Amino acid sequence: MTLAAVAVVQFMVSLDLSVLNVGLPQIAAGLGFSPIGLTWVIHAYALTFGGLLLLGGKLADRFGRKRVLLVGLVLFGLASLAGGFAQLPGHLVAARATQGIGAAALAPAALALLTSTFPDGKARVRAFGIWSAVNAAGGAFGVLIGGLLSEYSGWQWLMFVSAPMSAVALALAWRGVATDPPAERRGRPDVIGAVLATAGMTLLVFGVVRTDQYGWTAPITVTTLAAAVALLTAFIGSERTSTRDPLVRLSLFTTRAVAAANACSFILGAVLASSFYFMSLYLQRVLGTGPALTGLEFLPFALGVIAGAAATVRLGYRVAPRTLLIAGGLLTAAGFGWFGLISPEGTYIADILGPSIIAGIGFGLCLGPVVATATAGVAAHEAGAASGLLNSTRWVGVSLGLAALGTAAAHRTGHSTRPQALTDGYALGMTLSAALMAAAVLIALLFLPRTRNTAAQADIATG
Repeated sequence: MTLAAVAVVQFMVSLDLSVLNVGLPQIAAGLGFSPIGLTWVIHAYALTFGGLLLLGGKLADRFGRKRVLLVGLVLFGLASLAGGFAQLPGHLVAARATQGIGAAALAPAALALLTSTFPDGKARVRAFGIWSAVNAAGGAFGVLIGGLLSEYSGWQWLMFVSAPMSAVALALAWRGVATDPPAERRGRPDVIGAVLATAGMTLLVFGVVRTDQYGWTAPITVTTLAAAVALLTAFIGSERTSTRDPLVRLSLFTTRAVAAANACSFILGAVLASSFYFMSLYLQRVLGTGPALTGLEFLPFALGVIAGAAATVRLGYRVAPRTLLIAGGLLTAAGFGWFGLISPEGTYIADILGPSIIAGIGFGLCLGPVVATATAGVAAHEAGAASGLLNSTRWVGVSLGLAALGTAAAHRTGHSTRPQALTDGYALGMTLSAALMAAAVLIALLFLPRTRNTAAQADIATG
């Protein structure tokens, strides 16, 4: 029952990253979003999720994982319903931000529950293999589900769809998950740190996105980015000196493997979100594919991610995480490099199918090794915080990556709606994604250990 509840939770959380991508044109038409405002449908969820995950992990450790999971599920479900009834752009953005807050509570609680329920052995590998598969499937199949709902039910159902999943997970967790005792309380939760981190990241993304209107040297851009740096600096200072229970022990980052794994997690989030965004827009705006067919055409990518994640379960006991991450990163970089060759006269078979399979398998191979390296050997009482840290870097990568690569693509497009201009922008975004994956491979080569770690091998399926 615990595994079933956690699987539904992870599928839902991952799905909400991608389910709205195919429906963005319909959302813009229905609510009157501006082109820049539309990206905040993605940013609002990713920023509150990523910015508050560390606090969510701490709260799960402090007040009990089951209790925090149930609260997060209720909040997530209510926000999903509210978003479906949105009448103005601000309504939908607020609902998405609230979804992110709920997800920040339930995601680390669910993963920590899984960690404590399956402490070791083959059962642990099998459980995390299932978790990894639904994690990958949620993000990948979200595009398929989003396409079908956009075309045949209306964009509102892109939000409504999460409400029944929340209810199912709530019922499973309520009846099937044992109530865990809260950990020893060693100080007040660091709410101030969470606010500083989220506000700083929001301003950073806001400043980057608005460079499409204001140049990098414009006073408003410089002021916004300077304020973001100040807030993030204050967050680091707060974590070092606060008498509260800190969100994260900064000393973790002095360990090369942990720091490198979190850097790779950041890159994986940036690349995955940007690839969904650019592929969806290329298929619809350049090749003229409808939303439902667009979602269906993402299926090879989805199956590739699942296949790659499943392969890590079989290879995890024999191959070091570093080796799997390097192999997966090279495959993903090759796939996105191929995507960068798209043309306005392209076809799905020639320009999308092949790189989708290659990049999907590579991405699936990367998921498990990153988590295995970053969380192996973490003390039991910090399981929630550790999973929150790793997921936080990924979701911050989602928002910053989409902001940076989306802005670069927009600059290349130059506000033109001609197919050639649009294709040039999307191709640049995909090429930059390939370069980021190459950077992840370099990080793995330089900083991840060559030897196999027993605890890491047991966690290899945790993508």
